[in-house]
Amino acid sequence: MSKIQMKTPIVELDGDEMTRVLWPIIKKKLIEPFVDLKTEYYDLGIKKRDETCDQITVDAANAIKKYGVGVKNATITPNQERVDEYDLKAQWKSPNGTIRAMLDGTVFRKPILVNNITPAVKSWKKPIVVGRHAYGDVYKNAEIKAKTAGKAEIVFTDKDGNETRETIMELAGPGIIQGMHNTDASISSFARACFKYALDERIDCWFATKDTISKRYDQTFKLIFENIFEKEYKTKFEAVGISFFYTLIDDVVARMMKTEGGMLWACKNYDGDVMSDMVASAFGSLAMMSSVLVSPHGYFEYEAAHGTVQRHYYKHLKGEKTSTNAVALIFAWTGALRKRGELDNLADLSDFADRLEKTVIDTIEDGFMTGDLASICKPAAKEVLDSAQFLDLLAKRLAD
Repeated sequence: MSKIQMKTPIVELDGDEMTRVLWPIIKKKLIEPFVDLKTEYYDLGIKKRDETCDQITVDAANAIKKYGVGVKNATITPNQERVDEYDLKAQWKSPNGTIRAMLDGTVFRKPILVNNITPAVKSWKKPIVVGRHAYGDVYKNAEIKAKTAGKAEIVFTDKDGNETRETIMELAGPGIIQGMHNTDASISSFARACFKYALDERIDCWFATKDTISKRYDQTFKLIFENIFEKEYKTKFEAVGISFFYTLIDDVVARMMKTEGGMLWACKNYDGDVMSDMVASAFGSLAMMSSVLVSPHGYFEYEAAHGTVQRHYYKHLKGEKTSTNAVALIFAWTGALRKRGELDNLADLSDFADRLEKTVIDTIEDGFMTGDLASICKPAAKEVLDSAQFLDLLAKRLAD
């Protein structure tokens, strides 16, 4: 069987721990037998990021700008415990945060649904897509640990040297201070990306902040969304019968528990980080969530929405078999291959991505799955597979 030929490489960003173990197996068993895979490889494992003082993350983001499509494995964002474990030079910033900021995009995460797993929230019948702003806030912050009493201030110096100051707090003793920012341009790109996604998918768009408390920061998000919607998207939404709904973040969480789903939930950066994991877990598993960063400049980065599966990795190092779910990793690859096919007019490449995804879904629905899904599926799984067995079965079915 001749392999599907590619014209342009996909930028491949490797990662850490258990997902790093699974990554090459997915390529070897599920992609390379069928596709003459072309990638430009960047090792974003924590050791290489430390060795290059995180320059490799910047290089990888620039490569995505060059080629248009990237696929990313899960990576470690180190805390002090990880610094000690890997003997790192510094607590490097989140590589996801760095890449998202450089590409100026919005992350869209969508549950991967299978018929034999019922969402934990019984009212949910349709996928809830989480649209996450991918710039600024706590992911690009500045922090100070105040060791004594003192005055905490925000200071802004404009381009002409004029200063604006506001006191945060007169600290009576030691404390912590955090400074965050965002930009009107990035928030506007986020709003347009969400409205365009909702239009393309013919689903309502919900957005929430806490503007009653954050009367400048969060209110800026609210006003930009409302202004762009009224001027650019209201008529388009009405024409296809969908709506835009704004409320407070605590209200939207309460409402979301009683809805049927089927909407885009636009979230600020941190809100989206947390809520996408909640949505993924409620629909079945953190490993059953597709994720793509869409940039207004025409760049796309597909990734695993979950972490590096540290606990399974430690078991793997002891020689123990693990039942790690590789579905989100597979769907990161299929998303990137499909988009590469679309951009390069390679229908057979996009069709292969569709076929691989269908093989994954059919296999799970036929009762063959990893332990995380077997514990919640109905009817009961026919066979609970470890990671290697699951990938081997997918490879066999794909070849048939």
